Amino acid sequence: MEIVNRISQMQKISREWRKEGKTISLVPTMGFLHKGHLSLMEEGKIRGDYLITSIFVNPIQFGLEEDYGDYPRDLEQDCKLAKEVGVDVIFAPSVQEMYPKGFQTFVEVEKITETLCGICRPHHFQGVTTVVAKLFSIVNPHLAFFGKKDFQQFVTIKRMVLDLNWEINVIGMPIVREEDGLAMSSRNKYLSQDERRSALSLNRSLDLAKKLYQEGIRDTEKIERGVKRLIGEEKLAEIEYVKICNKVDLGEISQIKSEALLALAVKIGKTRLIDNCELGGEEQN
Repeated sequence: MEIVNRISQMQKISREWRKEGKTISLVPTMGFLHKGHLSLMEEGKIRGDYLITSIFVNPIQFGLEEDYGDYPRDLEQDCKLAKEVGVDVIFAPSVQEMYPKGFQTFVEVEKITETLCGICRPHHFQGVTTVVAKLFSIVNPHLAFFGKKDFQQFVTIKRMVLDLNWEINVIGMPIVREEDGLAMSSRNKYLSQDERRSALSLNRSLDLAKKLYQEGIRDTEKIERGVKRLIGEEKLAEIEYVKICNKVDLGEISQIKSEALLALAVKIGKTRLIDNCELGGEEQN
């Protein structure tokens, strides 16, 4: 496995692989890898000839009062884990390499980013789409893998690729959970023991939503109300949003008539967690 820090070197490697007719898989990450990330890499290894994983804590997707400075980092451990799953190249550029002096170009996807997390994090998705656009330009992958835990990010990237006519297959992968049901996240390390117990209400609330759907309830307000009530029983939990929407553009719906997404964001203490489940689709069971 090779560790690459320079954009020019990464571009050179990708060009050579493409000339050989090889399929390139990309898994963009901010590091501090867990089993969720590794599941993306394993799939990328299966589907592509070469696998590149980027590790870059992207400053422009963090708000002023968010945790950029405290975001967990462990490049040595990340490289060990990536090597074990067969990553061919770790692309780990510096902030200065990605955003040199004078940088002033940003990529923005409208509408789909103006709901859910976009309300409380107004510049977040512009930072995400900009860094992913740069990674796509640098790596020039055939396949790109994203976890569906951040479903809004996944559909935003798909929209960007469609609108900009990139020949990249954006593949969404299922949420990977801890044994207790908590969705895997690099930020889970922030949780105290009591907060961890409180955070389990998120997965329980999704189970409740699935149960209500299976019982025949299609009114989104009724399901959302049940979810909010369950989470609200936790003193350490502060609900940011609970919303059922369509899976294509995340628009609000009042009745579940086909596939829908229940998305939620909750602060447990100072830690902001997101989770979701699909209602009415193949993954509903």
